[in-house]
Amino acid sequence: MPGVAECVESVRKAVDRVYGHRVMRRRSNEITSEAALRGARGSAALSGADWALEEVRRRTDFGGDAEARVMGAALRLTAEAGQLLSVWRQSPLRVLARLHVVAAARQEDSVGRPRREGEAVDEPLIEAALPGADELSGRLEGLADLLVAGTSAPALVTAAVVHGELLALRPFVSHNGLVARAAERIVLVGSGLDPKSVCPAEVGHAELGSTAYRDAFDGYVSGTPEGMAAWIAHCARAVELGARESMAVCEALQRGAA
Repeated sequence: MPGVAECVESVRKAVDRVYGHRVMRRRSNEITSEAALRGARGSAALSGADWALEEVRRRTDFGGDAEARVMGAALRLTAEAGQLLSVWRQSPLRVLARLHVVAAARQEDSVGRPRREGEAVDEPLIEAALPGADELSGRLEGLADLLVAGTSAPALVTAAVVHGELLALRPFVSHNGLVARAAERIVLVGSGLDPKSVCPAEVGHAELGSTAYRDAFDGYVSGTPEGMAAWIAHCARAVELGARESMAVCEALQRGAA
């Protein structure tokens, strides 16, 4: 397993390759839009809606069955995340609340606020023990304080920690995986590592598969240096795969095939 420094360097090279492609100089908005669509599809796949990309393009109604609602939530989150960068730097908790409101898309007391003691959480992919409300509150505040104060850690590491911590805490009664992956995207974009949001980590997480995702997350929850390194390496590989996806889109556009 590569070390953290090696992961950071590998991700930087993968991202730089995308930004260095000649298509990015002329058609970066198209790459960003395509990355958003593919990222949403990937995040939804991990939350139980594993649809073909063409099905996502074709559908206009995402309010039907459970899978359609998951896909709709993922698409809304991806669209919303890019609008929240300035707020994230000042108040990450406000952004997380907003992301949950956007994902849930319903008017209920439990939407847009941290869950309370005894409230059930609908997050079937993650089976780790659920922290109580007091622990949740303290850890959320600690995460927010860290983000607002800033850190010398590389963007990849910060994004992995935000993603892992939100999965571990599951702060809301639903849609925590989708929100955690959207927050990872916000960190990667807002940090300047991927400012045009063209290297969707969600694509990579989906490609690596739910089993690998859970196994790597178990490493995060363990809190051991080895477990944390494994989670960061997993997130790094996801970003690299997202970058590879956008490189393929660039190549297709260059050939006039997309």
